[in-house]
Amino acid sequence: QVELVESGGGLVQSGGSLKLSCAGYTSIFSVYVIAWYRQAPGKQRELVATVTPGISTNYADSVKGRFTISRDHARNTVSLQMNTLKPEHTAVYYCHAQHYSTGGPGPYWGPGTQVTVSS
Repeated sequence: QVELVESGGGLVQSGGSLKLSCAGYTSIFSVYVIAWYRQAPGKQRELVATVTPGISTNYADSVKGRFTISRDHARNTVSLQMNTLKPEHTAVYYCHAQHYSTGGPGPYWGPGTQVTVSS
C-alpha cells in the first residue's frame, strides 16, 4: 500500500503560479511512475503529467510549456509547478502512483488538492 498526500493547492489569480507537491509514504516510492491528474467540476478526471522512476516526463498537450513535473527521489516527493494559470485550470488535482513493472502494485491515489484560479 502506498499513501500519497498532496499539498500546495489554493486560490490564485489568473496569471499566477502554484506549486503542488505529492509526498509518497513508502520506502520504495522511487520505483513508481507518478502522475498528476485533475478533475474539474462536471468533467472527467484527466491526465496532466507523468514522471517515471528514471525521471522521464510526459505532459498533456494542454499544459506543455506551462506546467513542469519534477521528482526528488531523496525526499520521496513529486512536484507540479504550474505557471500562468487560467480559470480553466480550476480543478481538484490528484497524485497517482503505479509501479513501473507491468502487473505491479497500484494504482494508488491521493485525496486531492483543490486549485482555484480566479479571473
